[in-house]
Amino acid sequence: MVTIADVARHAGVAPSTVSYVLTGRRSISARTRSRVTESIRLLGYRPHAGRRALSTSRTNVVALVLPLRRGAYLPVLMRFVTAAIVEARRHELDVLVVTADQGAQGLRRVAGSAQVDGFLVMDVELDDERVPLLRQLAQPSVLIGHPATTNGLTCVDLDFEAAAARCVDHLADLGHRYIGFLGAPSVVYQRNTGYAQRTMAGFGAAAMRRGIASTALPAEDDYESVLICTRALLRAQPAMTALVVHNEAALGWVASSLRALGRRVPEDVAVVAICPDELAEQLFLTSVRLPAEELARQAVDLLVAKVNGLPTPPLTLLPPKLRTRASTAPGPAFTGGGSAAMAGSPARAI
Repeated sequence: MVTIADVARHAGVAPSTVSYVLTGRRSISARTRSRVTESIRLLGYRPHAGRRALSTSRTNVVALVLPLRRGAYLPVLMRFVTAAIVEARRHELDVLVVTADQGAQGLRRVAGSAQVDGFLVMDVELDDERVPLLRQLAQPSVLIGHPATTNGLTCVDLDFEAAAARCVDHLADLGHRYIGFLGAPSVVYQRNTGYAQRTMAGFGAAAMRRGIASTALPAEDDYESVLICTRALLRAQPAMTALVVHNEAALGWVASSLRALGRRVPEDVAVVAICPDELAEQLFLTSVRLPAEELARQAVDLLVAKVNGLPTPPLTLLPPKLRTRASTAPGPAFTGGGSAAMAGSPARAI
């Protein structure tokens, strides 16, 4: 079945633009409208009413469900919130931010009050208790993140398994054969949070595929904990020459912990992070970008499409993009081939 996302890709526009062309809710330039209608004709797209027809009873408010839990890194979460609010305003929508950790009960309470036209849901667990209710609610929803099964849902996420694999491949191409992994705080894994579990799984699978010796540990967000975890990784793998970090709160302590243990970055240990570009730039870290703003914008656009009764894909995964900076250098097994980047080289996307 052809979806609104297919039409948007074919026409080179956002899904919300296709929605506006179909509903006439907002003025669209003649050139863009012509391009969209031509894509609709060529693809054979047939809009349908969906679960929730257009109505004059809308509140023009959407809820952003963001439970503030232990292990959450607020600076990154606020990037999602800000981007979602800005994109929602572009659609003439207001955003109700719901931060209470009340699970399905909290969702049911907000939905029952008829205050919102739809839900944006964050901090998604693999077996999230909110998912069965989201499939039943009259209001549509979009998840930033995805559970184990996406049937009957609309989700958008970074491909975290591929992101971890990209980190491992970059380091393996540089000749590193013993790589450690510093993950999210332990409570995040205990909740079975999707992005954390997928990243660690992707790291392990890529290390096995590349014949890399690897050890992975969760890390808390204070210097003493990062130091203890880094020491444990080096004890488990004395020959460790590279480290992948998926914990924004711990990043500031990684280099100092390695220095305290007699290791320099990148001469002794190369470091790659999965984090927002701005944080990686401040710390001069090679990184896979966490596209918080792009994920939030796409989630809002998809929700607008669903509110307008248009079909959406169950899962949209953004591919990882790695940018080299001064924290990675060739390892002991480097032979000079591949796309390796020397320490201190200009940042570049791969």
